[in-house]
Amino acid sequence: MDRSFARRLDLTSLQLFVAVCEHGSIGRAAEHEFIAASAVSKRLSDLEAILETPLLYRHTRGVSLTPAGESLLHHARSVLFSLEKMQGELSEYAQGVRGHVRIHANISAIVQFLPEDLAGFIARHQQVKIDLEEHVSAEVIRAVQEGDADIGVCNPQAIMAELQTRPYRQDRLMLVVPRGHPLGARPEVRFADTLDEDHVGLHSNSALYLAMRRAAAAAGRSIKLRIQVTGLDAMCRMIHNRLGVGLVPHRAFELLRAVGDLQAVPLADDWAVRDIQLVARDFAALPVTARQLVDHLCRPAAGNAHR
Repeated sequence: MDRSFARRLDLTSLQLFVAVCEHGSIGRAAEHEFIAASAVSKRLSDLEAILETPLLYRHTRGVSLTPAGESLLHHARSVLFSLEKMQGELSEYAQGVRGHVRIHANISAIVQFLPEDLAGFIARHQQVKIDLEEHVSAEVIRAVQEGDADIGVCNPQAIMAELQTRPYRQDRLMLVVPRGHPLGARPEVRFADTLDEDHVGLHSNSALYLAMRRAAAAAGRSIKLRIQVTGLDAMCRMIHNRLGVGLVPHRAFELLRAVGDLQAVPLADDWAVRDIQLVARDFAALPVTARQLVDHLCRPAAGNAHR
């Protein structure tokens, strides 16, 4: 980046530029910002001189954006939003927070393992703030790649040369059926044997649904997907009401089995045992608090085998 360009840009001018764009008038923006219209106009002219391009079309009814102005508005809003976020996070440190870790995780990890593990960490590090967001595995990986998350917890579907991984847990998929369903009498079942049934599934881009599609394609079949839901509890309720069968991780089923009158049968396929991984761009480069959390999640006591 041209450092002289960064030095010449003025945040107040960016704020006033955004205000003018939002109000559609220099005069109205000046009134809203409690500043003279001439001062706003001067700052906008200086901004155009720095960028060496017109940003606004000025006319009797107000102003409208040039193509360059449209681009600057997008970037200015992003910069100002980042500053607000930075101010909010730094104010937390002044109030006693001593660390901030951003985690994106898939639903399997959130339902089965993270509540207890994060509670154990917070019990020993009460001044640490953890922001946890649920996303499908592909979006978790993207968030880590783009720096929106410090740590990802998911089922990676491919080798990611630009990211690092560490083992977290394993889970085992079960076929969940309404009690009394013929498949419920089996000691285990292969996924191919479920393809005559209607299925209740998760998001089309979830790791679980993608694995189901690959397995169905390998069997030369397709999935009779009747309903897609956004959570495992909703899936169990649909199955309880005999709208289909579905695949649910074993520990999640143990936690959710009270949702309905359900049975779970182990899935016999090799891919039914899944590795849940921690993902980061560089574990060694994480802030101290994030590294402590990674160490906590990877402890042998936390376990890497499915429960």
